[in-house]
Amino acid sequence: MSERPVTVIGFVPAALASLAEFRPDRSVILIEEPDVVRKRGVRAAAAEAPVVRELIEWEYQTPGAADEFFALHGDLRPAAVAAIQEYGTPFAARLAERYGLPGAGLGAVQLFRDKSLLRRVTRAAGVANPASVGVEGPEEVRAFMAARPGPVILKPADRQASVGTRILHSAAEVEQAWRECVLQDEGVYVPDRPVPLRMLVEECVRGSEYSVEMLVDDGAPLFRNVTAKTLFPGPRPVELGHLVPAAVPEAVRDLLFAQTERVLRAVGFGTGVVHCEWIVADGTPYLVECAGRWAGDGIMDAIERAYPVALVRNFWSLMMGEKPAGPFPGRAAQSVAIRFLDVGAGVVESVQGAEEAAALPGVVSCDVTVRPGEETREVRSSWDRAGRAVACAPTGAEAERRAAEALRRVEVKVRPHH
Repeated sequence: MSERPVTVIGFVPAALASLAEFRPDRSVILIEEPDVVRKRGVRAAAAEAPVVRELIEWEYQTPGAADEFFALHGDLRPAAVAAIQEYGTPFAARLAERYGLPGAGLGAVQLFRDKSLLRRVTRAAGVANPASVGVEGPEEVRAFMAARPGPVILKPADRQASVGTRILHSAAEVEQAWRECVLQDEGVYVPDRPVPLRMLVEECVRGSEYSVEMLVDDGAPLFRNVTAKTLFPGPRPVELGHLVPAAVPEAVRDLLFAQTERVLRAVGFGTGVVHCEWIVADGTPYLVECAGRWAGDGIMDAIERAYPVALVRNFWSLMMGEKPAGPFPGRAAQSVAIRFLDVGAGVVESVQGAEEAAALPGVVSCDVTVRPGEETREVRSSWDRAGRAVACAPTGAEAERRAAEALRRVEVKVRPHH
């Protein structure tokens, strides 16, 4: 394998661990925002990862950041450039272009990063989309609601992890919801500098929720999967669980594949991984959003376990311009369920049962991410969940039962705020 460095945009410990499985020591260059490096202790973490050669602090979420980086580091000659986190995808796509490497293409990623533009382009290509308009204040939200029956969704045009997203059923909710949704606190995961805010209000389509994950080589899918999604109850559409693969009829699966490929053609996607979210209502898939990066929430690992397939390794092979090793199975050998933990808002007093839960039959892992003394919040985005269990089984129903049982064994005592 080439000794030229692999360049990773965004600090994701699991991504570094996966690279360490097949890359030599000191073969990865990690690029991260200075504020995030400071807030997440990335410099110490990178020093402890033998696979990392260098950590470069760079404000990659600013206009022209990739071209400025290339002007200073044109002799870097990376073997591959890829972003693991959503906000690094435009920088990675442009940097890959400048170094002459495979990538998604900056134009495609810019459309993915702007939900409003993505709706316009994919609607023109024949993809069903919810009715949607940009809004600048509560008055425009109420006007949208008055023009159509049923609930709506208020959401940002360019954020991740369901941050700032809420379902509204009546105009009376709009003022309070607007105040809540525009305060998009992503904590240690984003820079401290302000980011321009653009909000959308959309028709709330009711149906079954899925995501499609594809490994794509120059626009052609090599591997395809459908993941089923379950949401927490309530007004915030935050994911409670995933099932890989989704237990759906072949006709639904094939329709989701076909529509995702239509999205890729519409935006001109090149090479990489896509994670495209859908709601199927009355047999029609409606596009929620699409991302040109690895799926989060442990879905990539779930896919590798279910099929099995070396998805991550083949991704990096493609990004380095190499022929992927495959094989790429069309059917999974088992089901993998992921289920998330909500402990409510307050201060954590004690955590028990995670080790016992992880030892249950079929349970791959059970992790609690909060510790005694830490504050927890009600689940408003993916960042507020307190842990997760992952389980395998021959069927989807059994995998979901095992994951749910693992979380039932976990006891997190939280003292509510007074």
